[in-house]
Amino acid sequence: MCASKFPSNASRATRAQAEAILAHLRQAYPEARCALYYETPYQLLVSVVLSAQANDRIVNRCMRAHYERGLDLATVLRWGYARLLRTIKQIGLAPTKAKNIIALSKILQDTHGGQVPDNRPALEGLPGVGRKTANVILGEIFQLRVLAVDTHVLRTTARLGLHTAATATPCEQQLLAVIDRHHLPHAHHLFIAHGRNICHARRPACDACMVNALCNFAQQASREGPEDKQRG
Repeated sequence: MCASKFPSNASRATRAQAEAILAHLRQAYPEARCALYYETPYQLLVSVVLSAQANDRIVNRCMRAHYERGLDLATVLRWGYARLLRTIKQIGLAPTKAKNIIALSKILQDTHGGQVPDNRPALEGLPGVGRKTANVILGEIFQLRVLAVDTHVLRTTARLGLHTAATATPCEQQLLAVIDRHHLPHAHHLFIAHGRNICHARRPACDACMVNALCNFAQQASREGPEDKQRG
């Protein structure tokens, strides 16, 4: 579950590049942290499931007041599907997510003593929980040396030249080969903060980027012309 030290086939230059990039990002985003509001592990699990293909701000807007009033597994099971669906109706894919949250809550109650499990197989066995969701829980709640790859992480680290993957799981594997474990699990938040603030999907602000000189995409764009900065 934890990342190992760099394997012998990882590029020394790429490892050094990753180390320098993360040092800059730590300085640029000292407050980088999970954007989802939660007070308990169960609440975070619910919110991460709700956040799939949805904006974190919308999830917080729907759930924060309920969390502050102590929403827990028993509350959700007492509500049932219809009440939960009304609560999350503003969130994309709400019907499917409501079904998954009810189902995973029953599994937690029946199989895990009402607790969020601390291992990947058990987490990924819950409805609506994939590898990224499991990594968020393992890193945020249990502080394991994992890296959750979302669209921001996939995009920013590809542009930086830290991986060559097209999808999340191989991206995660390549990043774990070049990022020193002492940066984990916090590296996830740094890359997300950079993606939201500078390395936007359509118009990355390369001129304002603190890791411009370390970024493959920015260096290539500067050689090819300003119009290329808007690609990616």
